[in-house]
Amino acid sequence: MSENAIQSARRSAGIVLVILACILLLVAVASLGIGRFDIPIGRVVEILLDPLIPATTPISAVEQNVIFTVRLPRILLAMFAGSGLALAGAALQGVFRNPLVGPQIMGVSSGAAFGGTLAILLSLPRAGLLGTSFVFGLFALILVYGLNSLVARRNILALVLAGVVISGFFGALVSLVQYLADTEDKLPTMVFWLLGSFATANHEKIVLIGPPVLIAGGLLLALRWRINLLSVGDEDARALGVQVERLRWLILTLVACIVAAQVAVSGIIGWVGLVVPHIARMLIGPDHRVMMPASVLIGGLYLIIIDDVARTLTGTEIPLGILTALIGTPVFAILLRHSQAGGGSRG
Repeated sequence: MSENAIQSARRSAGIVLVILACILLLVAVASLGIGRFDIPIGRVVEILLDPLIPATTPISAVEQNVIFTVRLPRILLAMFAGSGLALAGAALQGVFRNPLVGPQIMGVSSGAAFGGTLAILLSLPRAGLLGTSFVFGLFALILVYGLNSLVARRNILALVLAGVVISGFFGALVSLVQYLADTEDKLPTMVFWLLGSFATANHEKIVLIGPPVLIAGGLLLALRWRINLLSVGDEDARALGVQVERLRWLILTLVACIVAAQVAVSGIIGWVGLVVPHIARMLIGPDHRVMMPASVLIGGLYLIIIDDVARTLTGTEIPLGILTALIGTPVFAILLRHSQAGGGSRG
């Protein structure tokens, strides 16, 4: 590819990223006005800018409470969760050179869910829930990676099958914890939490999810050019001076940290890490240097929109896990069929 063509591709990718960022900002601001108490977007902007530019009409206590106490934490939580899950999925797909993997498929969500339900059973504080989710999410990834290495590392479907096995194992452990839980108190909490929701969003949860996603996500973005090298194969990466195993485990640890933080504050929200990176690839190409930032923006946008639908479509709020699964499972089936049609070529 000529230098001019490379420069043109970079400019195009940059333009797409800027457009995505603008759309994300617009949707986030618009979402602040969506709900049972509707607020026009112009009024939302006035309220947000009031500390700098006084609003033309006085802002009521109800408007302030709805915007800053109820909806802003929820939208920030959705943005952090969606961006983190999408970035984790993009990193996993690059590391394993497999377009069919994601936090849900790899078992990390199920492992983190077991850690979370165990924390609820033991009445651990929110920080304890985050810690147990991280430990068991990472443990699930280790088990999947080890099982895949034993079976058939070069088979594109072997990793998926290993993930299904480990997800089933941790799913059984989650059921066991629910069986042991108090039916009057802890069991309803577990069930609601596992369905996935931002309904209980608050500033405390933003503080809990923000640092892990920002720090671990920032490190993943800093490593995205190395993920490019891993995606072409271990031997080629080693030839270019990459310490493959050390890098792979660092990335897996960062992914587990992001997923654990998301699961700790909002339960299981599946399929985001599988679907969003494919949307990013279609828009901007397979180069992880631009595809991963695009996944961050699309992931945040995707979950904000899904959450808007969940809280406005019916009189009662629909759990997010249901909506994301209804979208994600057909997409996964299509991807699986394409991988079979392609003769199992690596992604």
